[in-house]
Amino acid sequence: MLSVRVIFDPTQISRPTAIALGNFDGVHRGHRCVIAPITPTSLRDRYSHLTSTVVSFSPHPQEFFGKNQRSLLAPFDEKVALLESIGIEQLVLLPFDAELAKLTAVEFIQKILINSLQVELISVGFDFRFGRQRQGDITDLQKIWGDRLNIVSEQTMSLKGHDPVRISSSNIRLALSQGEIDLANALLGRPYNLVGKVIQGKQLGRTIGFPTANLELPSQKCLPRDGVYAVQVKINNQSGQSKFFGVMNIGMRPTVGGDRRSVEVHLFNFQGDLYGQQIDVDISKFIRAEHKFDSFDALKDQIQYDCQIATNYFAAL
Repeated sequence: MLSVRVIFDPTQISRPTAIALGNFDGVHRGHRCVIAPITPTSLRDRYSHLTSTVVSFSPHPQEFFGKNQRSLLAPFDEKVALLESIGIEQLVLLPFDAELAKLTAVEFIQKILINSLQVELISVGFDFRFGRQRQGDITDLQKIWGDRLNIVSEQTMSLKGHDPVRISSSNIRLALSQGEIDLANALLGRPYNLVGKVIQGKQLGRTIGFPTANLELPSQKCLPRDGVYAVQVKINNQSGQSKFFGVMNIGMRPTVGGDRRSVEVHLFNFQGDLYGQQIDVDISKFIRAEHKFDSFDALKDQIQYDCQIATNYFAAL
């Protein structure tokens, strides 16, 4: 599989292009509907001369205007890996600054889409807006690209126990914040995952028989609600990729006097040293909220019970 080229310098763009326009945080099911028409597979016949391109902004416009860092389902490296997995050839990141923010819809079309990207085919969501004060919409694009503009309608899912839910990054974040992992994973179309490096912790877990790997994550990574989760962990090593089941705790660790939010993973039946390695944690099930126990023995008993719940869950799959 070819690596996706990440383009910051517009002079380096491979063109002409077929583009999907949007932020695509998380590259969820809805995003994939927008991206699908411009993948190399879709372009193979009539549009094989076009470069399959995702066009996003950096930073996100809301972050530029609000000056606040956004919580992301897929920070940069994860986003690139997800786009690469579906065959995108290049990711063009337009620098969202004061100059770009001032462009009218007409100027954005001419300067960015036509002159810089040489766009011949476009795919967008039904509510895509662009240009100064978000004045441009799909009707402006239709005037130029006509039937070469693909518009993806609102995507929803009907899930057991839920009213139909719109597939959106904001609804996935909401589900994660409430510990509704089944819903978040369904909207994503895959398990929500945390990718991070194992760092040195206080090593308290091993003193009660449950050694943990402490994860260092990108500062922008959106974390689910504090609590305990059943997880599947992928570890890359010299012999390939190994998978383990386990439990993960997110929170302040009040029983052991934790002073900051941490992410710790206990792997079942694992022997070895993970310090400095990057691991990939797929979150499968929310088990319980975090709370303070009266003693280490009570905490140990609860962790044993958490592990049994996770083991039973995976055994039933």
